[in-house]
Amino acid sequence: MKYKVPNVKFKVRELGEWVTKTSDDFFKGKRVVVFGLPGAFTPTCSSKQLPGFENKYNEFKERGIDEIYCMSVNDSFVMNAWAEKEHIVNCKMIPDGSGEFSRLMGMLVCKDDKGFGQRSWRYAMVVNDGVIEALFEEPGKCDNLTSDPYGESSPESMLKYLTN
Repeated sequence: MKYKVPNVKFKVRELGEWVTKTSDDFFKGKRVVVFGLPGAFTPTCSSKQLPGFENKYNEFKERGIDEIYCMSVNDSFVMNAWAEKEHIVNCKMIPDGSGEFSRLMGMLVCKDDKGFGQRSWRYAMVVNDGVIEALFEEPGKCDNLTSDPYGESSPESMLKYLTN
């Protein structure tokens, strides 16, 4: 059975103004890749996952993906600053500042051991017109996991799925 993505509101800063966007704004009428990660400016997120999706953007477009979204439990200021620092132009940032989307996806975990508080587990998914077509979750999801698994939610894993 396929499930719809959670219907939430996101507070986004665009051109210096606050804008409220909904899940429909991001997912309705599009086939997209979403990757969720623990935090902006963190090692694996900044060195592998975000640049990996950015660098393979055209390969995703060739396989019928309309947009690639990076989602993290960070506010819009942080997400925008991270995208600017990393020179991200293709991947769109979704700030899940309150963690509501991540919580409703069942992907919110506690990372108090690192001083992060509540954060997203690392995952990626293909969403087709608001419906989750495929979900790739890193193994071992639990609170305060000391390791940082990465592979299932990589751009290479997603491209493999989209090629089959």
